[in-house]
Amino acid sequence: MTDARAWWVVHRGQGELRAETLLPPLPGQVRIRMIASGVSRGTERLVFWGRVPAGERSRMRCPFQVGDFPWPVKYGYAAVGAIEEGARAGERVFVLHPHQDRFVAPEAAVTPIPADVSDARATLAANMETALNGVWDAEILRGERVAVIGAGVVGLLVGCLVQQTQDAPVRIVDPNPARCDLARSMGLDAALGPAGEYDVVIHASGHPDGLGAALDMAGFEARIIELSWFGDRPVTLPLGGAFHSQRLRLISSQVGHVARPMRGRVTHAERMRRALAALADPRFDRLLGPRIAFDTLPQNLPELLEAAPTPPHIIVTY
Repeated sequence: MTDARAWWVVHRGQGELRAETLLPPLPGQVRIRMIASGVSRGTERLVFWGRVPAGERSRMRCPFQVGDFPWPVKYGYAAVGAIEEGARAGERVFVLHPHQDRFVAPEAAVTPIPADVSDARATLAANMETALNGVWDAEILRGERVAVIGAGVVGLLVGCLVQQTQDAPVRIVDPNPARCDLARSMGLDAALGPAGEYDVVIHASGHPDGLGAALDMAGFEARIIELSWFGDRPVTLPLGGAFHSQRLRLISSQVGHVARPMRGRVTHAERMRRALAALADPRFDRLLGPRIAFDTLPQNLPELLEAAPTPPHIIVTY
């Protein structure tokens, strides 16, 4: 038996650490000691405030989640750890597991972390997987003009992926000057507001106004890819403008399924391996922001979920 503690959302805007006892791993399982975990701020903020819509509660379950929405629920999906017991002992791995200092998981659910990806950078893997899926959903053609609205973690990962893999010019748009400066430090063009027309506009700001800005920036027959998830918050769009005359397309992207253009060739496991490999780029260290000690999550995480820090990626240390 092994003692462990996990982060639980227990009520609207309230979380706590709960103790549990782990059984020894069975054949095909491994026990993992957590090194660090990433906070997926947009989704975890909605979970923290109980804003998962009733009709989406089963679909929004994460792997190894315990409890049901709205609460109490053990949630999270960006765990970096070392295998303590079981096959491949000592190996660093990434697992889509909630914030917990030790846990047991099937060996098939763990993905090895490449040697050239640090522990902290590996906590971006779930966000990178979302970004990669979004780029696939966009089906960007060589030379198309691309804009990304929102210079948070996912938006900047998308911008870098487009720049690296699609041979397409890309502009980041964000009203926060510090976020624009961050984008420029990563080698991306950035602007404070909408300007110009684009063939592909990828929305990742998490704010309804950002989706309206995407419509303003979309050129004739452009594709708008929606990566933000609004939970139970309603979104009002100005569809009486150029939406119809410009023959625009609004396309949802969600990481629960591999993007349709790649689904026949790439499994979920392979997509995660590709996401981790993409994190070898050292400029992603510029995304790494506040560190929180696991023991202090109940006191410190609520404030950081509301603060929108720059650099934006919140890391839990163990």
